[in-house]
Amino acid sequence: MTLADHPPATAPPSATYGAVLGSRHVVRLLAGTLTGRLPNSMVPVGLVLWITGGGGSLSFAGMLAALYGLASGLSQPVKGRLMDRHGQARVSAPAVLLNAGCLASLPLIGAGGRPAVVTAVVGFAGLVTPPLEAGLRALWPTVLPDLGRRRVVQALDTGSQGLLYIVGPLLASWLATAHGPDAALTTTAALGLVGTAVVLTTAPSRTWRPPAADGAAASGRLMSTGLIQLFTALAGTGFAFGAMNVWAAGMAGTHGLAMFSGVLPAAFSTGSLLGSLIYARRARPGTPATQLITTSALFLLGWMPLLTQPDPRTAIAFTAIPGLFFTLIITNGFHTVDVLAPPSRTTEAYAWLILSVGTGQAAGTALAAALATRVHVLAALPATGAAIALTLLTLARRNLGTSSPRGRHRRPRHHRKHHVNIPPHDRDTYVPVVGGPGHQTVRNASPACASAAAKEEWLAAARGQEQRAARARAEWFGMSPLEETRAQAAPRAGALAKRCGGSGSPAAHERSAAPHP
Repeated sequence: MTLADHPPATAPPSATYGAVLGSRHVVRLLAGTLTGRLPNSMVPVGLVLWITGGGGSLSFAGMLAALYGLASGLSQPVKGRLMDRHGQARVSAPAVLLNAGCLASLPLIGAGGRPAVVTAVVGFAGLVTPPLEAGLRALWPTVLPDLGRRRVVQALDTGSQGLLYIVGPLLASWLATAHGPDAALTTTAALGLVGTAVVLTTAPSRTWRPPAADGAAASGRLMSTGLIQLFTALAGTGFAFGAMNVWAAGMAGTHGLAMFSGVLPAAFSTGSLLGSLIYARRARPGTPATQLITTSALFLLGWMPLLTQPDPRTAIAFTAIPGLFFTLIITNGFHTVDVLAPPSRTTEAYAWLILSVGTGQAAGTALAAALATRVHVLAALPATGAAIALTLLTLARRNLGTSSPRGRHRRPRHHRKHHVNIPPHDRDTYVPVVGGPGHQTVRNASPACASAAAKEEWLAAARGQEQRAARARAEWFGMSPLEETRAQAAPRAGALAKRCGGSGSPAAHERSAAPHP
């Protein structure tokens, strides 16, 4: 045996930050998505400053900000499903045009305009926010086929999202102060247009299509027990994040430090970014479900020091601790979706995950606001949400992984079914075969041969297919169907019985031993 018989294995591609960010399209997709998603964090602040600056009430402004976020989150799964069917450009392009048009029209309507008109425009703008986050998640397997590099970029993707909620509000506040609230809304609309255009004009986004699925997979339902349990648990994680924002405002009021309302969430987001950088560079053992439960447990432990009611400086350091694990939970949540969701509907599944976290965040904010006067209860709410998430994930552990996952990139090549291109008008007559007439054999033995009853059922179906094929060949060659069936169908049926491990009858063995005509 020579060296040529065993060629040296190719070294796996490097998964360093430089290699990943240097890969084609990666920086452009990350930068475009972050820019296009800045309006998600700028619009709520911009609306509040726009309404109050025009003499409106703070309660009406807060209602508009909540409406925009709620409409954006609830419409995510629908837009994800449309992406899976029609591609990214056909969904995100009209969505961003409508969204930017609505935001740009608000200064024309005026903050003192009819409240019903303003509410309708803001609500519609939220419904048509472009689904950039779910779309980017769907692009990574195409842009980075190597699993190691994809793991790094997905962690960076999730971790960098914390920057949106640091940069976005600050930018909106500065624009409203320096140039007026109208300019802040107009600039927000322009940023959404520019960022989405950068993403949609890349080759991966233009050419992306979901993996083709068989009829049963394409028409089957998306939601499995595991996915429902996963999304419900991640709502608890979002609850912790939402309650933390109100707790930060409470800390600011207690200590008379207004800046704490922004500093504590910024510390959490900084910890989230650091956690993504650490996680991306170190391999972790176990399945995504195992990693998800482990990081959720660490996330819960990270909230415990806050129960001691720390002083302001200590609170900043303590808030960064759970942030270290927030990115890890979301990243492993997306990986678990890859395992559980059908390959042709992953964008929709990603959108459901985003919606579940956002819904939990809104619930945490609302409950914390209702309990804002109870300082000790307020400090315990983030830990409560993390505990709920960990409990649900632990109970759902058996449903979060599978030995034969349905997602993409998980089935070995030698296990894939072999397909033969058959003319559409012949598909009910011919079966997948190789060779010429008289030497036809079935490509793959069915897994149904595992049991005797299933084997007989499969053999009966196979014989039916062989008989239809025999009749078709008889018509093609001008032979008698009865002659063809006796001469060729019986030997092949015997061969099928042997292939399935069955002993078969003596007659079947004799027929299988007969030479092909």
